[in-house]
Amino acid sequence: MSQLSVLLPLTGLLLLISSTSGSESSVALPVICGTRGTDLMEDSLVVLCPPDCTQGRVSVFGTSVYASISSVCGAAVHRGLLGPSGGSVRVNRLHGQQNYMSSFAHGIQSQVLSRWTASFSLTEAVSVPLELTSETIATALPVAAKPAKKLKKPSVKKVLKGGNKDCPMDIAMVIDSSKNIGQRRFNLQKNLISKLVAMLKVGPTGPHVGLIQASDSPRTEFLLTNYTQPKELLFAIKELAYLGGDTNTGKAIMHTAETFFSQENGARRGHPRVMMVLVDGWPSDDLEQAAMLARESGINVFLVSVARPAADELAMVRDKDFMTKAVCKDNGFFSYLITSWFSTTKHVKPLAQKLCSLDSLLCSKTCYNSVNIGFLIDGSSSVGHSNFQLVLDFLGGIARSFEISDVGARVGAVQFTYDQRLEFGLFDHSDKEETMNALQRIHYMSGGTATGAAISYTTQNLFRRMGPGRNFLIVVTDGQSYDDVRLPAIAAQKQGITVYSVGVAWAPLEDLKSMSSEPKDSHTFFTREFTGLAEFIPQLVRGICRDFTENN
Repeated sequence: MSQLSVLLPLTGLLLLISSTSGSESSVALPVICGTRGTDLMEDSLVVLCPPDCTQGRVSVFGTSVYASISSVCGAAVHRGLLGPSGGSVRVNRLHGQQNYMSSFAHGIQSQVLSRWTASFSLTEAVSVPLELTSETIATALPVAAKPAKKLKKPSVKKVLKGGNKDCPMDIAMVIDSSKNIGQRRFNLQKNLISKLVAMLKVGPTGPHVGLIQASDSPRTEFLLTNYTQPKELLFAIKELAYLGGDTNTGKAIMHTAETFFSQENGARRGHPRVMMVLVDGWPSDDLEQAAMLARESGINVFLVSVARPAADELAMVRDKDFMTKAVCKDNGFFSYLITSWFSTTKHVKPLAQKLCSLDSLLCSKTCYNSVNIGFLIDGSSSVGHSNFQLVLDFLGGIARSFEISDVGARVGAVQFTYDQRLEFGLFDHSDKEETMNALQRIHYMSGGTATGAAISYTTQNLFRRMGPGRNFLIVVTDGQSYDDVRLPAIAAQKQGITVYSVGVAWAPLEDLKSMSSEPKDSHTFFTREFTGLAEFIPQLVRGICRDFTENN
């Protein structure tokens, strides 16, 4: 069966409901089991589902938030709002999103869907439903009662719609859902999170918040862009279900660092990435490797420890230094202690202030999003057209490893023979795709080899006005230079430029080491064949990141 046939089952009846824009229906409208969210035209509508919607096949996509092609009644059963006997439920239309997650609940298996154009959520109906006969009809019955009072539109203060612009963070909240915390304290934890996000003032131009539960295996509950208004976000937190299991906090940090902050999952380019991890007592697994990955990925990890182990419990703690190993930096700022879940209110404001302290987020800058890389490319006659293309492919592989953007890493290129030509500067291209295209458009010059003069030219023209500590020059050459390379390379290094030399074929090892920074062995590369250049890509990327970390 094709995916399309699964996504769009025949419902037997297409229900189209129109009403005055912006109003909310207070009368339950009978529907059939196959009625989908996309069939409903109102932003908020109470529907009346028939019994036994679990008997036939109903298609449901997502968890908590459902793709609009889902069966409304099937989703209501999956959500636990309705049972086999049917009943009324309110359907709230939402924007489309990515990554609708599957789950099994109340006899309904929801399915995965990578993206859809519209969504809906479900809440309990507050109106009195109509009685449902054995034959469901598709239009509302006339009401003989008094005219219904016009409902007020839900009011959300304008200041919240945009969000707190002074806190433009992407925040992943990793909460404890283990058997150690228990249902009662889990609810107190949800209360703390709700107060915290209200204090943060989420919004399209303010902080975005997503949430992951730590248990035996981590579970992403919602992504950064699923809820960008406070009302929606608070409801999603309220509906979180307790999981139980072990406190595998390290596994949850690793999962979040690896998958959560991708642009496909809603992370915003150039916005600081924050992970706040809540732990009741102590974790069951190791945090060190996961926290290291988070730091290398530019994620600022805060750890909030609630009810720390008592002296007689320390023997059961796997790693007594788990707090210092987990955080972005062990300077006291990224660690926070709360003595009890029953006294968290006073901690909401200081926690919000920490999460929004832009200047204190030391882990935001990494080698991947902060370096300036200059490529100095030998275009002499001995290289040849086909080998020159291999050089460009090699340099493209290096550039592709970094987060090139107007607020991230930068790449520029100079080609040289006896002359020099600035192919493109560090600020000429503001994203990775433009930079990769610019590299491939470089035309082979052909001529002699004056590497020393080319280093001086690049120092003065490519890296001008750039601060030290994050500037890197990769020199690629296949032969001996006709001029001195040592003094120009020393001058470049004195200006804060770290030099890597990559030699091919007839390039003298002595010249390569004269150009490269200290220690020479880790900044000098040589291969007999141009086809061997690709093997150096991971080593060069790791070297640049190592140097960046040591210098910063």
